[in-house]
Amino acid sequence: MLENERSALAELWERDIVKVAAVLGAIYFAYIIAGLLLGFEVRGQINAIAQLTFYIGVFSLLALALNLHWGYTGLFNIGIAGFMAVGIYTMAMVSKPIAAEGGAASVGGLGLPIWVGILAGMAAAALLGFIVALPALKLRADYLAIVTIAFSEIVRFGYLSGTFQNITLFGYETGTGGGSGLILNFKDPLQALLETLFLWDAYLGVVSAFTVVVPENPKPVVDGLAYGVLLLVFVGLFYWLLQRTGESPFGRVLKAIREDEDAANALGKNTNRFKIKSFMLGCALMGLGGILWLMSTGAVTPNFFLPRITFYVWIALIIGGAGSNTGSVLGGAVFAAVLFQGPLYVKNLLDAALDIPSRGPPDFGQAIGPLFSSLDPMPFIVYTLNSINTLQLVFMGVVLIWLMHNRPEGMLGHRKEIAASIDLGRPETTKKPTATDGGETNE
Repeated sequence: MLENERSALAELWERDIVKVAAVLGAIYFAYIIAGLLLGFEVRGQINAIAQLTFYIGVFSLLALALNLHWGYTGLFNIGIAGFMAVGIYTMAMVSKPIAAEGGAASVGGLGLPIWVGILAGMAAAALLGFIVALPALKLRADYLAIVTIAFSEIVRFGYLSGTFQNITLFGYETGTGGGSGLILNFKDPLQALLETLFLWDAYLGVVSAFTVVVPENPKPVVDGLAYGVLLLVFVGLFYWLLQRTGESPFGRVLKAIREDEDAANALGKNTNRFKIKSFMLGCALMGLGGILWLMSTGAVTPNFFLPRITFYVWIALIIGGAGSNTGSVLGGAVFAAVLFQGPLYVKNLLDAALDIPSRGPPDFGQAIGPLFSSLDPMPFIVYTLNSINTLQLVFMGVVLIWLMHNRPEGMLGHRKEIAASIDLGRPETTKKPTATDGGETNE
């Protein structure tokens, strides 16, 4: 009986949805417990969960898109931030209201609906991917990496430049805003979506009901939570799309290119064409990821798209495991919860538990000195907590090195996949083999 229960649990654990639900459940449980220890009120607890959900969503989306490039096709793209920038900037320039005189939002757009801007942003990111792919896909993986990060930086410096700060497009005054960036002063995307689905009045009813748990101004809290849930819906759509792509004949060719491009060429496949299509699709999804990340933030500036954004996504994919869509989602969730948001939570926890002063030693020498002279650890602890944002990058580097040495395949990464679209494994049977099959019976 016990053996059967273990077998049933093992079979249940093999399902991807169970793995995702278990990991997300553990993460949210840990954050709720941490929130209770920190003494968060209901509003603070919901805000923390909403922020966590937001980052789980965006990093999972981008890790899934990168998995199409690296996990499926073997394309080493480290220019993710550039494609995100093209997506959100194009979307903003298309959907911002027409320019008004004066004010921070004086750089206008074409005034088209948000959904038109989203499609334009994805198309622009895919087009940039096509332009990058043409000269770069004949290069080895390491040279392709150099080309993609170079294009990403060219994009960022292009948006920083004052050349395109204000331009005339189709007779309308628009532009990139230069180093000041753009004010995203279009209709709230969540409101626009719900109004399109005729659900806005129902949503306002839910907001009113929240006054039971958040008496004062509950709408920003509910908005943050609802937008995080919307991102998780997009994660599900990305997952479905890429899972179908991977199981299709197109996806099997991509995996063949990843394993041995010469063999795929020898079988008559135009590998360059397949790689370009894969690269463009992944870039379009990265552009959409950039849009979903920033469209609700109120503003966008070029220096948001530093190369570290790209490396965050790579770490998320490596944690989950390249080649697995489920691993990409889990990697995005674990990265967001442990490495991106986790250190800030630990800092808040220690602040609350130890009553640590806000001002500490100005440098490492003055922080470490009392530890040896008077065995007083407090200056070192204060200095460490005040430097948590810098140490966050150190933690990421240490985790990345550990993963590369001890588990390079990540949580779920694997590359042993059957080439057939159906399971060719031998079905389990309880019938004893006959003598002709090597058994002892003649039945």
